[in-house]
Amino acid sequence: MNLKRLFVAMALSLFAFVMQARAQDKVVTGKVTDAAGAAVAGATIKIKGGKALGKTNSDGTFSVKAPSNGVLEFTSVGFTPVEMQVPASGVMNISVKAGNENLNEVVVIGYGSVKKKDLTGAVATVNSKDFVKGALTTPEQLISGKIAGVSVSPNDGAPGSGSVIRIRGGASVNASNDPLIVIDGVPVDGGVSGSPNPLSLINPNDVESFTVLKDASAAAIYGSRASNGVIIVTTKKGKSGKPAYTFSSVMSVYTPAKYLDVMSAQQFKDYVKTNGTAADIAKLGNASTDWQKEIYKTSVGFDNNLSVSGTTKKVPYRASFGYLNQQGILSGGFLKRGTLSVNLSPKFFTDHLKVDINLKGAVTNSKFANGGAVGAAVEYDPSQPIYSGSTRFGGYREWMNGATNLPFGTSNPVGLLTQTDDRSHVERSIGNIQFDYKFHFLPELRANLNLGYDVQSGHGNIIVNDSAASSYMNYTVPETGKVKGGRNDIYRQSKTNKLLDFYLNYVKETSIGRFDLMAGYSFQNFQTRDDFFNGYTYDKTQKGADLIFKYNIPEYTLIGIYGRFNYSYKGRYLLTASVRRDGSSRFAPESRWGTFPSAALGWRIKEESFLKNVKLVNEMKLRFGYGVTGQQDGIGLYDYLARYSLSSNQSMYQFGNNFYNVWSPSA
Repeated sequence: MNLKRLFVAMALSLFAFVMQARAQDKVVTGKVTDAAGAAVAGATIKIKGGKALGKTNSDGTFSVKAPSNGVLEFTSVGFTPVEMQVPASGVMNISVKAGNENLNEVVVIGYGSVKKKDLTGAVATVNSKDFVKGALTTPEQLISGKIAGVSVSPNDGAPGSGSVIRIRGGASVNASNDPLIVIDGVPVDGGVSGSPNPLSLINPNDVESFTVLKDASAAAIYGSRASNGVIIVTTKKGKSGKPAYTFSSVMSVYTPAKYLDVMSAQQFKDYVKTNGTAADIAKLGNASTDWQKEIYKTSVGFDNNLSVSGTTKKVPYRASFGYLNQQGILSGGFLKRGTLSVNLSPKFFTDHLKVDINLKGAVTNSKFANGGAVGAAVEYDPSQPIYSGSTRFGGYREWMNGATNLPFGTSNPVGLLTQTDDRSHVERSIGNIQFDYKFHFLPELRANLNLGYDVQSGHGNIIVNDSAASSYMNYTVPETGKVKGGRNDIYRQSKTNKLLDFYLNYVKETSIGRFDLMAGYSFQNFQTRDDFFNGYTYDKTQKGADLIFKYNIPEYTLIGIYGRFNYSYKGRYLLTASVRRDGSSRFAPESRWGTFPSAALGWRIKEESFLKNVKLVNEMKLRFGYGVTGQQDGIGLYDYLARYSLSSNQSMYQFGNNFYNVWSPSA
């Protein structure tokens, strides 16, 4: 018994000693650098197997509290993790090495995937962990500044206006320079009326990765649509395990970054008095108006997102809902967007058949502030007041010529904003179901069938009241000869995009290298319905049917036959060759088909014996690529037909005292 008591006492003493040692935290300081001695900012510092303690500063330094007997782990994207015991001195200087694990990441390259280390084309991928952080409205902002050769420039800054994306600059003078965008395997069309671009209706929180095919050798697999590069967007999928819920709510405040430097009211007056005529001086007002500060405001935005991911009955799933309400800094503009995304990824036949179901929907309501106010605020006389004291023109001060307003004069910027009501309602849904089957009798062979759709519709109203100077008495009613003003324009458009893709993929590892062959067929049909309405005056006195053209439904079809061959020898010598044969109904029947080949070679020099053990070099690859791509979007749907169009009133021919519109050929 005495021995037992002694043993228990010793155990308790030892436990107390350990707990006391663990409880004695100490301040640990140091710096994290890479192999070249450069500071590594943002490296995560955590207790091994425990909680995170902090991150390194911009100069690589850190200061954290850690158990004196603990082991710290330092991790950073692109570097191999480092573990180190806390030293007695409490000072730790860490050198991290560039890691190679990301070379084994699988990269989506269009109709299949390949390991990053085996890429031969100019392909860049950005995953969710490396996305731009902050209050983002549209997905392309996630990769702004993240990929060399890819520029993402905001349009006009209005809510939901999206960005202009250029991959290695523009490729065409007259046609579109926008890249092809593929969302979960579905090449999408441009936005519908009332929506600026195809990405503006996708919730950034649903995006998992962006892959950009930059050069012709990589993009040629998309043939006649790849001259501006290709952006492949992959959304988040379900994960195995119990349901995991994520909720985020972000409130943002938006203010103008700066104003254009223009003359103040006093500077303007002094200049006119010095250099102007008596008539010019007589036009000066007595006010001091900063027009830019009158049209811009501080606005607020809210972005709420809820998602759930898990497994039910062995089926991984993910569902998300998002609601964005963003007010514009240009007075009156706003965007309200609701999004819903669902993904199911079941497997059948002992995991030989994988099914991936993606459904995304969005509804937006927008009000577009009159962008003409931006230029008008720079040009309008700062010596003039906002209001005239009269009820005419809605009470806003406007330029007059006697009793009439000047139709080509600059309009009052505040009046442009408050007297224009431009609203749109857009609905869009993108989805697909993809079957990927690995044959039982030949597991190296896979068959992939992708059925997708992209449907969208948009309608809107542009209303300018009949007192507004910008649309003052601009329409003569034919029946009465009376002059009316204002606008009440209606527009409506819908688009349908249907897709069928099928390919076979055979991958075989042999003693002489790795062979990867793919061959497939693609069918895609695009249909647009445009409804044209009569333009109304503000009080709707114009006569005639509302809907002018009820059955304007242009469409085109794109058919592709494609194949690709990847070969890797000893993991060092790489070859990729592809060819696509595209047929587009945009072109005349005799020239409807085009061929788009590509070839690329790669040499992983790092894997050679003379570099393999050189720690200073993380990865070195020499690539050579050639490819042919096309631009079928630069051709109108029926431009190959011989057709004539009626000239405008500015191109009339005179015979005697009469003027006639004439028909002219349109190529």
